[in-house]
Amino acid sequence: MISRRDAAIALDIPMEMAQRHGLPKFMTEDDLRSLMDNPPAWLAQSRANRTGKRPVWVHLECAVCGYEEAARPKKWWPDFTYVVCHHHAKGEAPPVRPGLIRSWFDGVGTRFVGLADVPAPDGGR
Repeated sequence: MISRRDAAIALDIPMEMAQRHGLPKFMTEDDLRSLMDNPPAWLAQSRANRTGKRPVWVHLECAVCGYEEAARPKKWWPDFTYVVCHHHAKGEAPPVRPGLIRSWFDGVGTRFVGLADVPAPDGGR
């Protein structure tokens, strides 16, 4: 059995859309495969409307311990170099490469901090 959330991730649709169109709380893998192979009109329209600018779901994986989750990306998220669980010490994160500076962003997914490494304004000199 697959949960509605996992089905939404597999179909690449928001949870709200899955609920609005009557996806059950749990479904079989065969039912999900059938939806993917023969999408109803609402799902086909959703796919046709995709602009490709921002994914519906992203896969987050801690660079320290490997914990994983799928999350809906937020508009304010930059391109993260890494994400780490919020309980890890800063020293546990992968080191910043020479010539880059790091910014930390709290509130990513349910338990992550996002790390964005960008070129230093002076080239790291």
